[in-house]
Amino acid sequence: MKYDIIIIGSGPGGYVAAIRASQLGKKVAVVEKSEIGGICLNWGCIPTKALLKSAQVFNYAKHAADYGVKIEGEVTPDLTDMVKRSRGVADGMSKGVQYLLKKNKIDLINGFGKLLKGKKVEVTNTDGKSTIFDADSIIIATGARSKQLPNMPQDGKKIIGYREALTLDKLPESMVVVGSGAIGSEFAYFYNSLGVKVTLVEFLPTIVPLEDEEVGKTLARSFKKAKMKVMVGSAVESVDTKGKKCKVSIKTKKGVEVVEADIVLSAVGVETNLEGIGLEEVGVKIEKGKVLVDDFYKTNIDGVYAIGDIVHGPALAHVASHEGITCVEKISGMDVESIDYGNIPACTYTSPEVASVGMTDKQATEAGFEIKVGKFPFTASGKASAAGKKDGFIKVVFDAKYGEWLGCQMIGENVTEMIAEVVVARKLETTGHEIIKSVHPHPTMSEAVMEAVAAAYDEVIHI
Repeated sequence: MKYDIIIIGSGPGGYVAAIRASQLGKKVAVVEKSEIGGICLNWGCIPTKALLKSAQVFNYAKHAADYGVKIEGEVTPDLTDMVKRSRGVADGMSKGVQYLLKKNKIDLINGFGKLLKGKKVEVTNTDGKSTIFDADSIIIATGARSKQLPNMPQDGKKIIGYREALTLDKLPESMVVVGSGAIGSEFAYFYNSLGVKVTLVEFLPTIVPLEDEEVGKTLARSFKKAKMKVMVGSAVESVDTKGKKCKVSIKTKKGVEVVEADIVLSAVGVETNLEGIGLEEVGVKIEKGKVLVDDFYKTNIDGVYAIGDIVHGPALAHVASHEGITCVEKISGMDVESIDYGNIPACTYTSPEVASVGMTDKQATEAGFEIKVGKFPFTASGKASAAGKKDGFIKVVFDAKYGEWLGCQMIGENVTEMIAEVVVARKLETTGHEIIKSVHPHPTMSEAVMEAVAAAYDEVIHI
């Protein structure tokens, strides 16, 4: 069978690209060897947020008296039911994507897809039967998986990755989480909230190391206040799993410290799914585990494209989706603007939440900008005080010469819902004074954005 576009992988890059291609009149097929919706929908973004919501509800119940609500008896978490709810949410979303593919008349081909020369894709199903399909264009969107480290080999029981962390059948007494990026910090927060004794280990000087240094230190303080052990500037040298508990040898500035834990969660990043999909045979160029593409995701081979985690750029679901849309629009002959990777929002769904876009003040200074920096703490926010969520702040960075909004960093309640204002404002080249003069509703957490901008220009009212 001949298609206009065949997409290998149905994650947030693949299925979104397929739907946009169908909207543009293309005959499209999606090849998927596992669950529809990929890692994000089934084992990443969606089920983790469901678990984190359960932790938030549990914490509210534990602290109900702080809000004048009395709960008789002990409030206890039920991990089995939390996991059941999380899996149900993921399953529902997966069925939703299947419906969208069907609605848009996209053929779903189940099996392992392999690129062949001459714009062909070989699909092998679970029975070992292979079928070859032709296409004018092929988009590879095979995503990534949990990264394995030789000194910390995952066995799925004592040393686990994010998949196992999403489906534990009982709460461990203790856990060491290695890596404090979004995945590590979110799971550390989740299990710590449920009463697990959590140790969070980070090699770099601050947790959430891709974020602003002050944000990392603020989140670390919040974690420590919640009785989590945070070890920065530290590295796991080995894990001894022979006994009942894991013995984790951690190298610190003061020497090697051994921490015992029931489970070690490896959250040190992801590695791309490029094995066995025919890239080498066809001659697609790869560099440092990533497929090389141009600004519109075309590889060095005519008719072959790649998007998402397998290309250079942030390994984020929303990035993959926009890459997919940009790619198929370019294939369809539209006049397309390339993605501005300097304006990609990043979010971490801990409590407090973390969100950012653009440059930090340190990065802006190192880039040679003369800057204006404004900061507004949530301790000065009426809505934050009313909600009992006063941890955190919003920081904004502007170019002093031309007024360009260079970046914004947020930590606090619900900030992942607020960062989009900054993304849109920067896209539209909005000035600081236009933000200040845009009336924000009161009382809201979002008015702190306006206040932070006002602080940068010495016009802030409430601090």
